[in-house]
Amino acid sequence: MNRLFGRGKPKEPPPSITDCITGVDSRADSAEKKIAKLDAELKKYKDQMVKMRDGPAKNAVKAKAIRILKQRKMYESQVDNLRQQAFNMEQTNYATQTLKDTQTTVIAMKEGVKQMQKEFKNINIDQIEDMHDDLADMLDEANEVQEAMGRSYGMPEIDDDELEAELDALGDDLALEEDTSYLDDAIKAPSAPDKEPGATSIRNKDGVLVDEFGLPQIPAS
Repeated sequence: MNRLFGRGKPKEPPPSITDCITGVDSRADSAEKKIAKLDAELKKYKDQMVKMRDGPAKNAVKAKAIRILKQRKMYESQVDNLRQQAFNMEQTNYATQTLKDTQTTVIAMKEGVKQMQKEFKNINIDQIEDMHDDLADMLDEANEVQEAMGRSYGMPEIDDDELEAELDALGDDLALEEDTSYLDDAIKAPSAPDKEPGATSIRNKDGVLVDEFGLPQIPAS
């Protein structure tokens, strides 16, 4: 069959939109370069016209400038058209890529849902609730053990009012104990004798004669 009718040519892949955008941008760049060259020639002719007098020569230069200006307008129109085409293809390419990304996202989400459903089958809610109940019971038992270990034994039963009255009285006792006025009397007491009892002349630390009891002696009249 192939010998009779020949083998069909393989189909070429359709053009890529990215390649089309690149080609259109390249044509627009080429046209802009031509516009730049025309601008340089147009400036040259305008400078010549400024220095020339009116007449046939100036009119000839003016005609060349008008011709270049027409070419420039044509290239400008081409550039605008090509840039618009490139923009439209870029928008189309962006929309197409967005749709592809959306499809990929949807597929990934569907796969994620399947995985979640598979994992949920391995989880028993009743077992989790039973575990929480067992944990709460164990914590209560642990608290009871701690309370039992900290229990006091042999403590008399005392009324709270009696404890408050004793606390108030204890404060008064402490205030009395803080009184140090008794030390003043000890300082003012007579010094101890520095000789044994029965001695005729005893002087205290101030040099005053005292008897065997440490009392000042009354001078004989």
